Amino acid sequence: MHTYNRHNELETAVIPLFERAAECLAITSPDDKCIAVGELWMAAQEYRLEFDPHTPVTPIGLAGHPDKPELVVPSQVKRRRLGSEAGRAALIHAIAHIEFNAINLALDAVYRFRDMPRQYYYDWLSVAEDEARHYQLLQNRLQMMGRAYGDFPAHNGLWQMAQRTADDCLKRMALVPRVLEARGLDVTPGMIERLEAAGDPETSRILNVILEEEVRHVQIGSHWFKVCCDQRGLEPEGTFLALLREHFSGTLRGPLNIPARMQAGFTQREMDAISAL
Repeated sequence: MHTYNRHNELETAVIPLFERAAECLAITSPDDKCIAVGELWMAAQEYRLEFDPHTPVTPIGLAGHPDKPELVVPSQVKRRRLGSEAGRAALIHAIAHIEFNAINLALDAVYRFRDMPRQYYYDWLSVAEDEARHYQLLQNRLQMMGRAYGDFPAHNGLWQMAQRTADDCLKRMALVPRVLEARGLDVTPGMIERLEAAGDPETSRILNVILEEEVRHVQIGSHWFKVCCDQRGLEPEGTFLALLREHFSGTLRGPLNIPARMQAGFTQREMDAISAL
Protein backbone atom coordinates (compact mmCIF):
# COMPACT_ATOMS: atom_id res chain seq x y z
CA MET A 1 0.00 0.00 0.00
CA HIS A 2 1.38 3.44 -0.96
CA THR A 3 1.50 6.05 1.80
CA TYR A 4 2.00 9.76 1.26
CA ASN A 5 5.48 10.98 2.16
CA ARG A 6 6.35 14.66 1.68
CA HIS A 7 10.08 13.91 1.57
CA ASN A 8 9.63 11.41 -1.25
CA GLU A 9 7.46 13.91 -3.10
CA LEU A 10 10.18 16.57 -2.74
CA GLU A 11 12.71 14.14 -4.18
CA THR A 12 10.73 13.66 -7.41
CA ALA A 13 8.55 16.73 -7.95
CA VAL A 14 9.30 19.33 -10.61
CA ILE A 15 9.68 22.72 -8.92
CA PRO A 16 8.52 25.97 -10.59
CA LEU A 17 11.65 28.00 -9.89
CA PHE A 18 10.33 31.55 -9.87
CA GLU A 19 7.21 30.74 -7.86
CA ARG A 20 9.21 28.80 -5.27
CA ALA A 21 11.86 31.54 -5.03
CA ALA A 22 9.09 34.04 -4.29
CA GLU A 23 7.70 31.72 -1.62
CA CYS A 24 11.14 31.40 -0.02
CA LEU A 25 11.55 35.19 -0.06
CA ALA A 26 8.25 35.64 1.75
CA ILE A 27 9.06 33.24 4.61
CA THR A 28 9.53 35.19 7.85
CA SER A 29 11.07 32.48 10.03
CA PRO A 30 14.84 32.29 9.47
CA ASP A 31 14.91 28.56 10.25
CA ASP A 32 12.03 27.81 7.87
CA LYS A 33 13.64 29.98 5.18
CA CYS A 34 16.90 28.03 5.49
CA ILE A 35 15.05 24.72 5.17
CA ALA A 36 13.12 25.95 2.11
CA VAL A 37 16.31 27.19 0.46
CA GLY A 38 17.95 23.82 1.08
CA GLU A 39 15.04 22.04 -0.60
CA LEU A 40 15.16 24.38 -3.57
CA TRP A 41 18.91 23.90 -3.95
CA MET A 42 18.45 20.13 -3.82
CA ALA A 43 15.90 20.39 -6.65
CA ALA A 44 18.41 22.44 -8.64
CA GLN A 45 21.14 19.83 -8.16
CA GLU A 46 18.74 17.13 -9.34
CA TYR A 47 17.67 19.18 -12.39
CA ARG A 48 14.06 19.32 -11.23
CA LEU A 49 13.56 23.04 -11.83
CA GLU A 50 10.96 24.41 -14.23
CA PHE A 51 11.85 27.77 -15.78
CA ASP A 52 8.76 29.73 -16.81
CA PRO A 53 9.86 33.27 -17.75
CA HIS A 54 6.20 34.31 -18.08
CA THR A 55 5.63 34.00 -14.33
CA PRO A 56 4.67 37.55 -13.24
CA VAL A 57 7.34 39.58 -11.48
CA THR A 58 5.92 41.57 -8.58
CA PRO A 59 7.41 44.96 -7.63
CA ILE A 60 10.08 44.62 -4.97
CA GLY A 61 8.95 45.23 -1.41
CA LEU A 62 10.26 44.02 1.92
CA ALA A 63 11.54 40.46 2.01
CA GLY A 64 10.18 38.14 4.67
CA HIS A 65 11.89 38.68 8.01
CA PRO A 66 10.99 37.98 11.63
CA ASP A 67 9.55 40.53 14.06
CA LYS A 68 12.97 40.73 15.71
CA PRO A 69 15.58 42.12 15.37
CA GLU A 70 14.28 45.66 15.56
CA LEU A 71 15.38 47.49 12.41
CA VAL A 72 16.91 50.91 13.06
CA VAL A 73 19.01 53.39 11.10
CA PRO A 74 22.71 52.41 10.92
CA SER A 75 23.79 55.18 13.32
CA GLN A 76 21.65 53.61 16.08
CA VAL A 77 23.47 50.25 15.90
CA LYS A 78 25.96 50.45 18.76
CA ARG A 79 29.55 49.30 18.31
CA ARG A 80 30.71 46.84 20.92
CA ARG A 81 34.22 45.99 22.06
CA LEU A 82 35.25 42.37 21.53
CA GLY A 83 36.90 42.07 24.93
CA SER A 84 33.56 41.14 26.51
CA GLU A 85 31.27 38.22 25.65
CA ALA A 86 28.40 40.68 25.16
CA GLY A 87 30.48 42.59 22.63
CA ARG A 88 31.37 39.41 20.74
CA ALA A 89 27.72 38.32 20.77
CA ALA A 90 26.71 41.69 19.28
CA LEU A 91 29.28 41.26 16.50
CA ILE A 92 28.12 37.71 15.74
CA HIS A 93 24.53 38.95 15.69
CA ALA A 94 25.42 41.72 13.22
CA ILE A 95 27.09 39.21 10.89
CA ALA A 96 24.16 36.79 11.24
CA HIS A 97 21.86 39.62 10.17
CA ILE A 98 24.04 40.27 7.12
CA GLU A 99 23.92 36.57 6.21
CA PHE A 100 20.13 36.44 6.64
CA ASN A 101 19.79 39.44 4.35
CA ALA A 102 22.19 37.78 1.92
CA ILE A 103 19.83 34.79 1.64
CA ASN A 104 17.07 37.15 0.52
CA LEU A 105 19.40 39.02 -1.83
CA ALA A 106 20.40 35.80 -3.59
CA LEU A 107 16.78 34.64 -3.81
CA ASP A 108 15.69 37.98 -5.24
CA ALA A 109 18.48 37.81 -7.84
CA VAL A 110 16.97 34.47 -8.90
CA TYR A 111 13.36 35.66 -8.82
CA ARG A 112 13.56 39.13 -10.33
CA PHE A 113 15.67 38.86 -13.48
CA ARG A 114 14.24 36.54 -16.14
CA ASP A 115 16.39 37.02 -19.25
CA MET A 116 19.59 35.40 -18.01
CA PRO A 117 21.19 32.06 -18.99
CA ARG A 118 20.13 29.12 -16.84
CA GLN A 119 23.54 28.88 -15.17
CA TYR A 120 22.86 32.29 -13.61
CA TYR A 121 19.97 30.82 -11.62
CA TYR A 122 21.97 27.79 -10.50
CA ASP A 123 24.80 30.08 -9.40
CA TRP A 124 22.60 32.30 -7.27
CA LEU A 125 20.71 29.38 -5.77
CA SER A 126 24.08 27.98 -4.69
CA VAL A 127 24.85 31.34 -3.09
CA ALA A 128 21.50 31.32 -1.25
CA GLU A 129 22.30 27.85 0.11
CA ASP A 130 25.75 29.00 1.27
CA GLU A 131 24.29 32.07 2.98
CA ALA A 132 21.67 29.95 4.75
CA ARG A 133 24.41 27.67 6.06
CA HIS A 134 26.45 30.70 7.18
CA TYR A 135 23.43 32.07 9.02
CA GLN A 136 22.87 28.74 10.76
CA LEU A 137 26.53 28.54 11.87
CA LEU A 138 26.26 32.00 13.42
CA GLN A 139 22.87 31.36 14.99
CA ASN A 140 24.23 28.16 16.57
CA ARG A 141 27.19 30.12 17.89
CA LEU A 142 24.84 32.70 19.42
CA GLN A 143 22.88 29.92 21.10
CA MET A 144 26.10 28.54 22.60
CA MET A 145 26.52 32.01 24.16
CA GLY A 146 22.96 32.07 25.50
CA ARG A 147 21.78 34.49 22.81
CA ALA A 148 19.65 34.33 19.68
CA TYR A 149 19.11 36.15 16.42
CA GLY A 150 16.83 39.07 17.22
CA ASP A 151 18.40 39.94 20.57
CA PHE A 152 20.12 43.08 19.23
CA PRO A 153 18.87 45.84 16.88
CA ALA A 154 20.06 45.81 13.26
CA HIS A 155 19.76 47.92 10.12
CA ASN A 156 18.36 47.14 6.67
CA GLY A 157 20.98 48.73 4.40
CA LEU A 158 21.63 45.63 2.30
CA TRP A 159 17.99 45.20 1.36
CA GLN A 160 17.65 48.90 0.58
CA MET A 161 20.30 48.46 -2.10
CA ALA A 162 18.31 45.52 -3.49
CA GLN A 163 15.31 47.84 -3.79
CA ARG A 164 17.40 50.50 -5.53
CA THR A 165 18.65 47.98 -8.12
CA ALA A 166 15.42 46.03 -8.64
CA ASP A 167 14.94 47.33 -12.18
CA ASP A 168 18.29 46.24 -13.62
CA CYS A 169 20.30 43.03 -13.27
CA LEU A 170 23.47 44.83 -14.37
CA LYS A 171 23.14 47.36 -11.54
CA ARG A 172 22.32 44.59 -9.05
CA MET A 173 25.42 42.60 -9.98
CA ALA A 174 27.60 45.71 -9.82
CA LEU A 175 26.36 47.21 -6.59
CA VAL A 176 25.41 44.28 -4.35
CA PRO A 177 28.07 41.57 -4.76
CA ARG A 178 30.81 43.87 -6.13
CA VAL A 179 30.32 46.74 -3.66
CA LEU A 180 28.43 45.72 -0.52
CA GLU A 181 29.40 42.05 -0.31
CA ALA A 182 32.97 42.77 -1.40
CA ARG A 183 33.34 44.93 1.71
CA GLY A 184 33.04 41.71 3.69
CA LEU A 185 36.23 40.52 2.04
CA ASP A 186 37.96 43.64 3.37
CA VAL A 187 36.73 43.70 6.95
CA THR A 188 36.51 40.00 7.85
CA PRO A 189 40.28 39.34 8.20
CA GLY A 190 40.52 42.09 10.82
CA MET A 191 37.55 40.69 12.73
CA ILE A 192 39.15 37.24 12.69
CA GLU A 193 42.37 38.66 14.15
CA ARG A 194 40.51 40.54 16.89
CA LEU A 195 38.43 37.49 17.80
CA GLU A 196 41.52 35.31 18.05
CA ALA A 197 43.17 37.93 20.25
CA ALA A 198 40.03 37.96 22.42
CA GLY A 199 40.24 34.17 22.89
CA ASP A 200 37.30 33.21 20.67
CA PRO A 201 38.69 30.65 18.18
CA GLU A 202 35.25 29.12 17.55
CA THR A 203 33.80 32.31 16.07
CA SER A 204 37.07 32.93 14.25
CA ARG A 205 36.76 29.50 12.60
CA ILE A 206 33.23 30.31 11.40
CA LEU A 207 34.35 33.62 9.92
CA ASN A 208 37.21 31.88 8.11
CA VAL A 209 34.66 29.57 6.45
CA ILE A 210 32.48 32.53 5.50
CA LEU A 211 35.41 34.55 4.14
CA GLU A 212 36.60 31.70 1.92
CA GLU A 213 33.15 31.13 0.45
CA GLU A 214 32.29 34.81 0.04
CA VAL A 215 35.15 35.16 -2.44
CA ARG A 216 33.21 32.83 -4.75
CA HIS A 217 30.01 34.82 -4.23
CA VAL A 218 31.67 38.07 -5.29
CA GLN A 219 33.30 36.20 -8.18
CA ILE A 220 29.84 35.08 -9.32
CA GLY A 221 28.68 38.69 -9.18
CA SER A 222 31.71 39.78 -11.23
CA HIS A 223 31.05 37.11 -13.84
CA TRP A 224 27.38 37.96 -14.35
CA PHE A 225 28.09 41.70 -14.29
CA LYS A 226 30.44 41.17 -17.23
CA VAL A 227 27.83 39.00 -18.99
CA CYS A 228 25.27 41.81 -18.58
CA CYS A 229 27.78 44.29 -20.01
CA ASP A 230 28.47 41.99 -22.97
CA GLN A 231 24.73 41.67 -23.63
CA ARG A 232 24.49 45.46 -23.95
CA GLY A 233 27.80 46.15 -25.66
CA LEU A 234 29.22 47.97 -22.64
CA GLU A 235 32.82 48.06 -21.45
CA PRO A 236 32.78 46.48 -17.95
CA GLU A 237 35.49 48.50 -16.17
CA GLY A 238 34.18 51.90 -17.21
CA THR A 239 30.58 50.87 -16.55
CA PHE A 240 31.39 49.65 -13.05
CA LEU A 241 33.35 52.77 -12.17
CA ALA A 242 30.55 55.01 -13.45
CA LEU A 243 28.03 53.12 -11.28
CA LEU A 244 30.38 53.36 -8.32
CA ARG A 245 30.64 57.15 -8.72
CA GLU A 246 26.87 57.46 -9.15
CA HIS A 247 25.79 55.35 -6.19
CA PHE A 248 28.62 55.53 -3.69
CA SER A 249 29.39 58.82 -2.00
CA GLY A 250 31.81 58.44 0.86
CA THR A 251 35.11 56.97 1.85
CA LEU A 252 36.17 53.39 2.53
CA ARG A 253 38.09 52.46 5.63
CA GLY A 254 41.08 50.29 4.73
CA PRO A 255 42.84 48.07 4.38
CA LEU A 256 41.37 46.53 1.25
CA ASN A 257 41.74 42.77 0.84
CA ILE A 258 43.39 43.10 -2.56
CA PRO A 259 44.28 39.40 -3.08
CA ALA A 260 40.70 38.30 -2.32
CA ARG A 261 39.20 41.04 -4.49
CA MET A 262 41.46 40.16 -7.42
CA GLN A 263 40.51 36.49 -7.02
CA ALA A 264 36.86 37.59 -7.01
CA GLY A 265 37.18 39.24 -10.42
CA PHE A 266 38.25 42.84 -9.83
CA THR A 267 40.74 44.35 -12.27
CA GLN A 268 43.73 46.50 -11.36
CA ARG A 269 42.01 49.60 -12.78
CA GLU A 270 38.97 48.92 -10.61
CA MET A 271 41.14 48.36 -7.56
CA ASP A 272 42.98 51.63 -8.15
CA ALA A 273 39.66 53.50 -8.26
CA ILE A 274 38.32 51.75 -5.16
CA SER A 275 41.59 52.42 -3.30
CA ALA A 276 41.18 56.12 -4.08
CA LEU A 277 37.96 56.08 -2.06
